[in-house]
Amino acid sequence: MSVPEPTEAPAQTEPRLDKPTPKGPMSVDLAGLELQSPIILAAGTAGYADEILDVLKPQVLGAVTGKSITAQPREGHPTWRMVPLRGAMLNAIGLANTGIERFAEHVAPTHKLGRHGVRLIASVAGDTVDSYVRVVSEMDGLDGVDAVELNVSCPNVHGGADFGVDPKALVELVGAVRAALPSKPLIVKLPPVATGLPGIVTIARAAIEAQGVPSGPNGRPGADVLCLANTTPAMAIDPDTRRPRITNGTGGLSGPAVHAIVVKLIHDVYRGIARDEGVPIIGLGGVSNWREAAEFVLAGASAIGMGTATLADPSSPARVHKGLAKWAANQGAIKLTELVGSVKLD
Repeated sequence: MSVPEPTEAPAQTEPRLDKPTPKGPMSVDLAGLELQSPIILAAGTAGYADEILDVLKPQVLGAVTGKSITAQPREGHPTWRMVPLRGAMLNAIGLANTGIERFAEHVAPTHKLGRHGVRLIASVAGDTVDSYVRVVSEMDGLDGVDAVELNVSCPNVHGGADFGVDPKALVELVGAVRAALPSKPLIVKLPPVATGLPGIVTIARAAIEAQGVPSGPNGRPGADVLCLANTTPAMAIDPDTRRPRITNGTGGLSGPAVHAIVVKLIHDVYRGIARDEGVPIIGLGGVSNWREAAEFVLAGASAIGMGTATLADPSSPARVHKGLAKWAANQGAIKLTELVGSVKLD
């Protein structure tokens, strides 16, 4: 099995065009990362960068989050590594990617997202502080990357979620990464820690406050933006063979089955720390229609991540964008962002 390779860069590429500053009713400002739409494609579901442009009009997208990039190339887990379940998908891809060197050479300088006003968020994964810092340091100097998402919550690789459930380790990691990323917004993608200790608000606080010298475009020691949440650790077994349905044994659950869980995570983090700290949230988990996206907004999300739904139907982000715009107008909002966190609890 070979590592997936991005398209080779042509000898000469077209010049990059200036990205327009979005100002429409669906535009979103994520801590200085200005988006023309609140819809963000989730890491691992839309290729490395601009592959989605073959099947989806870019005007409905605010950003694309590329595959998680590691210091060295990874082949990932063998098949089967993705199976459909009732109301969900179970996957254990294993962070298959081309590595930072080829990403920097063949993806960042050649993608066409910026010509359509769509931002590229580069996802970064690792298993040690040094491995994260190495990749992030490279990302900071790449013109084609608009923001970096720190994946501290992948349940499908050894050590992939260790940082996301240990506040002390997360504080150290985010502080080191923030120091290595002085020029771009930092998004931290958290795991679905719904109950028990340490609890999702404690984890979110660690990501925001971090441990280090304030840095980056917003002068923070930690995350500029939070992403809630990564897939939920899960398992499926074939009763006939008595074996797990994916080769890795366990994997990450995504799709409609996790949506209500993520609504609560967003609500808890928004009211527990993000609102007071002015840290926007990207809601991610099971959105397939505008009503589910609207729930995320009401709970406290400023932007909507979509992943599993786009694998089933690549046109679904367009319908969600249109439905959200109509809903916001019917609610009397001039901009969608006026409705963030406006759930009525009494």
